[in-house]
Amino acid sequence: MINKVLCVLVVVLSQAAWSQDQDRAIVNGKVVSNTNDLEGVYVVNAQTEVMVTTTADGSFSIKAKPGDTLVFSSIQFKENRVLLTTENFTDLNFTVRLSLVMHQLQEVIIRRYDNINAVALGIVPSNQKTYTESERKLRTATALDATATASGMAGGSVSADPFLNFLSGRTKMLKKELIVEKKEFFMKLLENMFSLDHFVNRLKIPNEYVKGFEYYAVENDKFTVILNSKNKTSTEFLLAELAVKYKEILAGENK
Repeated sequence: MINKVLCVLVVVLSQAAWSQDQDRAIVNGKVVSNTNDLEGVYVVNAQTEVMVTTTADGSFSIKAKPGDTLVFSSIQFKENRVLLTTENFTDLNFTVRLSLVMHQLQEVIIRRYDNINAVALGIVPSNQKTYTESERKLRTATALDATATASGMAGGSVSADPFLNFLSGRTKMLKKELIVEKKEFFMKLLENMFSLDHFVNRLKIPNEYVKGFEYYAVENDKFTVILNSKNKTSTEFLLAELAVKYKEILAGENK
């Protein structure tokens, strides 16, 4: 008996749902907003829970009837609910305006901490010598890695890498790279301290020989020591002396 009652209820409810669905028709519309990105907006019939999404131009088609509520939802738009009327089904220009969600950033305050560095944080010991790239390569190639082990000799073992680097010529090559690096450093330092006009008009070095004179100057060890001290007066004085000698060399070559 109970089974018969349940069957009757299922049939009645199905017929009611079918009759309600028969009352619904397709409503066509379009969402609009202050953006061209209108694709993928969810359109849900709150009564039937039927869901569709908008096309690239914002168009949608969904089954509904007057009195149903359409819910428009998307991550970039504020939710909008529209109660359908009879006119919406015959309106060829049925549009729903959506408002963009504005994500407002909080104030960002940037503080500068000049005294915070690797040394201050204890990551790097203070007064530690720093190395250039060429210096690091040369130091790695020539350093003796002495390590004492329980099974090794009393004095520890010594890596053979420095010896092999010496035999292969790698150490010699790295030393040359270090010399070139230092010369390039002094060249930049010299060019930053004095303009091209100073060399040409003050020291009377022909324009085409300025670069050669710079190389000539940084070859002088005494000059590079003074140059590295960044004492412009002393550097300028010695540079003038070197300019006289360099012009004498040019004069001798041009005879």
